[in-house]
Amino acid sequence: MAGKRTSLTIEPRVERGSRAARRLRRSGYVPGIVYGKGDESTAFKVEARRLRAVLAEGHALFDIQLDGGDQEPVIVKEQQRDPVRGLLVHLDLLRVRLDEKIQSMVPLELEGSEEAPGVKEGGVLEHVTREVLIGALPTDIPDRIVADVSGLGIAETMNLSIVPVPAGVELLGDLEEIVVATVTAPSEVIEEPEVEEEAELVGEEAEAAAEAAAEGEAEAPSGEEGEKPAEGE
Repeated sequence: MAGKRTSLTIEPRVERGSRAARRLRRSGYVPGIVYGKGDESTAFKVEARRLRAVLAEGHALFDIQLDGGDQEPVIVKEQQRDPVRGLLVHLDLLRVRLDEKIQSMVPLELEGSEEAPGVKEGGVLEHVTREVLIGALPTDIPDRIVADVSGLGIAETMNLSIVPVPAGVELLGDLEEIVVATVTAPSEVIEEPEVEEEAELVGEEAEAAAEAAAEGEAEAPSGEEGEKPAEGE
């Protein structure tokens, strides 16, 4: 993570409340809060377009500059998005010290899924865990952690305990219990009787019964022919 970090310019935010936040968004800004040590926090606003560009780079650590002051290293603490449109509506940042280890959530990605024997045999690969909690110095936080699933067979599971991480990074949690990915066997397709064939059989049986009834009526003597001649006729 050495080298020049991305910098994001933010502005102080005096307006508070949901109505003021909506006005900011309409004018092309995203409201946010940056936290420091203890309970210290500062409300800010930032241009939505510039913020999207910085977040799209995917860096866990970047700098902010507030109101022309010194640049400060921060990490993203929380992003709030509109549940329908997916737009970022609020951002929480956390000031960090570069010489102190912190905990952070990092994306977990898979590679080698197409080469996995279980997938080649028709199994379905399920990506179970997509983010992991790590401990590291801010400068050592990786943009992502990659798990190689190219060796997974059908009914096999990969746990977080066997996923390698960069130097200086520690995976946190119950690594033996956290499932990264699994390959399930292909489901059996149960063939259902074709409705058309059943309808055909029913139709044929009904037609045969109708024909038999018609033949019976034709063979039976009619009422007039079966009458005995009246006496004297």
